[in-house]
Amino acid sequence: MIGMLLIGYCLGIRSERCLCEEVHLNLAYRWFCRLGLDGAVPDHSTFSKNRHGRFRDSDLLRDLFEMTVTRCIEEGLVGGEGFAVDAGPIKADANRQQGMPGEEGLPPDIVNHAAREYLEVLDAAAFGAASPVTPKYLSPADPAARWTGAHGGQAFFA
Repeated sequence: MIGMLLIGYCLGIRSERCLCEEVHLNLAYRWFCRLGLDGAVPDHSTFSKNRHGRFRDSDLLRDLFEMTVTRCIEEGLVGGEGFAVDAGPIKADANRQQGMPGEEGLPPDIVNHAAREYLEVLDAAAFGAASPVTPKYLSPADPAARWTGAHGGQAFFA
């Protein structure tokens, strides 16, 4: 499953359903995931069940990431002294007309449990070093998205 997730992240396959289909059809992906020609590809629902169950309560993915970075440093692939971040805005999949004023916040019945938990983690990490800012508008579809006019045209959620 982790190999499949890596393929999805590296190739920009955002849908777990599409990822399973791609791995099923592509021999290179099957080889990378050690599935062979006749190996069964996990069902797309397996990913969400594990993400919301087994992976949520363990540090397995964090440990894997840290081991990978450590190994890359040991092999001389990265230095570990600095990093770069691409800060270009990515248009969110959120309807402009559905935005709500930021001062009001989102009604509790609109935001589901997973989104609320995700935002609490982001807030805890970000606001330890930053000052809180009330966003101009919030999107019920993507509460982490922010209202921006970055490209000089019509404002949008990103």
